[in-house]
Amino acid sequence: METETLAMAQEIDFSLLALFARATLTVKVVMVLLMAMSFWSWSIIITKFIQYRAARAEAGIFDRAFWSGEPLDELFEKIGPQPEGASEKVFAAGMLEWRRSHRQDGALIAGAQARIDRAMNVAIARESERLNNGLSFLATTGATAPFIGLFGTVWGIKHSFEQIAISQNTNLAVVAPGIAEALLATGIGLIAAIPAVVFYNKLNADSERILGNYESFADEFATILSRQLDS
Repeated sequence: METETLAMAQEIDFSLLALFARATLTVKVVMVLLMAMSFWSWSIIITKFIQYRAARAEAGIFDRAFWSGEPLDELFEKIGPQPEGASEKVFAAGMLEWRRSHRQDGALIAGAQARIDRAMNVAIARESERLNNGLSFLATTGATAPFIGLFGTVWGIKHSFEQIAISQNTNLAVVAPGIAEALLATGIGLIAAIPAVVFYNKLNADSERILGNYESFADEFATILSRQLDS
């Protein structure tokens, strides 16, 4: 009996493709959904790494230009009112409001400092939305993928027990394939969830660090303009 069971087990294909092919339609849908979530998560992760690297490089170049001693008006004329870089956008927002706060006779309109601060805060908020775009999907994948995989496993095991009841055979060669197919769903769920959680924490920290640099620059720039307002 054991020899017959062993022979039957050796004839069963336990490759991933075979397990997927033998799974029920519901479990297949779960697996495909999890694989799609994993693929989309990795595309977000790679895109964000490239985006954050470019943002840090751009901020470094602009900081060197800003603190080089070049007059602010000349720097603003050089980058223009609608620059590409995030740091430049914050600077341009402050400079535009600074220029709009001057009347034709050269005097300043009241409340200039508050308006300049708000203009730069709006620019930072826009950059925050752009930097954080997609991170919520990583968080959702990390939180839900294991449970989606578990649902596929539970459904697959239920189907396996139904087949056992129909065949009235509890032989390991009969039980094992169905259990393996069901557990594959949980495995795919974990494969999707673990990188999503790890890289969400990493990318979220990087985003906050970049935005913190923008806010620090805005505070320093506002201090410079405040001195000119007081003088």
